[in-house]
Amino acid sequence: MADATIIDGKAFAADLRGRIAEEVAALKADHGITPGLAVVLVGEDPASQIYVRNKGEQTEAAGMHSVTHRLPADVAEPELMGLIAALNDDPAIHGILVQFPVPAHLSQDRIVAAIHPDKDVDGLNVINAGRLASGLPALTACTPVGCMMLLKDVLGDLKGKRAVVIGRSNLMGKPMAQLLLAADCTVTIAHSRTVDLPAVCREADILVAAVGRAEMVKADWIKPGAAVIDVGINRLPARDPEAAAAGKTRVVGDVAFDEAKTVAGCITPVPGGVGPMTIACLLQNTLTAARRLNGLG
Repeated sequence: MADATIIDGKAFAADLRGRIAEEVAALKADHGITPGLAVVLVGEDPASQIYVRNKGEQTEAAGMHSVTHRLPADVAEPELMGLIAALNDDPAIHGILVQFPVPAHLSQDRIVAAIHPDKDVDGLNVINAGRLASGLPALTACTPVGCMMLLKDVLGDLKGKRAVVIGRSNLMGKPMAQLLLAADCTVTIAHSRTVDLPAVCREADILVAAVGRAEMVKADWIKPGAAVIDVGINRLPARDPEAAAAGKTRVVGDVAFDEAKTVAGCITPVPGGVGPMTIACLLQNTLTAARRLNGLG
C-alpha cells in the first residue's frame, strides 16, 4: 500500500485567506463595512504573544481592522469585563477573542459568557454551542471548522462515514463531533475513559485526534485507508542528542505520523496541517460576524 496523501493545511489556509481578502474588499466596496477583530491578551506568556501577533498580522493582511489590547497579568477581573463590555458595544468591532489561557485569578467561563454571542469568534459561548447543537447558524470554534474544510476538500461528501473524535473539549472535541454529525457522519466521541480505545479508532473512516498526548495514536489504531486529522501540538526533545542536550525541541502531533502514513489514506502533518487553518478560520468567523451584525446574512 502506498503512503497516505499528505493534507497540506498550509496551502489550503493561504488560499482561504486570499478568498477572505477578496470578500472583505467587496464588503468594503459594496457596503462600506470593514470587519473588525479585537484580541485581548492578559499577561506575557511568550507562546500567546507570538500567536496574538500572528493573528494581528493576518487580520490586517486580509484588509480587516485589527485591535490588540494588552493587559497586565494581575489585571482585576472587573477591569477585563469592562473592556469586553466596551468591545461588545463598539460597532467597529465584529469579533472579540480573549487569548487563553488567562492567569488563574480570572475565570475563563465568566470571560466567555461576557462576550456577546454574535461577536464570539472563538465559538465558546454557550449560546453558540447551543446553536451548533440545534443545527442553527452559529459561530463555531475555528479549529474544528478548519478540520471540516480539509476533510471535505480531500473526501468530498462525508455522508455515511464513520467518524471517531478522540477528545471531548468544548473548544475542539465536542464541536468537531457536532460538525461531523451535521455532515451526516456516524460519530463516536472517545476519551480517556473509553474502553479499548484502539479498537474504537480502528472502526473509523475519519479519525480526529485532539488529546494533547504526543504520538499516542499508532499505526495499528488506524483503519487502512482512513482519513486522519491530527490536531495535537506537542513538544519533544530534538532527535539529535546534542541538540536535545542544548534544550532544542521538535513539534509532533497526537499521531505517530511516520508509521501512521503507511496505513492511512490521507493524513495531516504536524506542523503544516491543521495549525495554519485555525487563524484562517478566525478570519472567516470575523467576516461572517461582520455580515450578520449588519444584516447581510
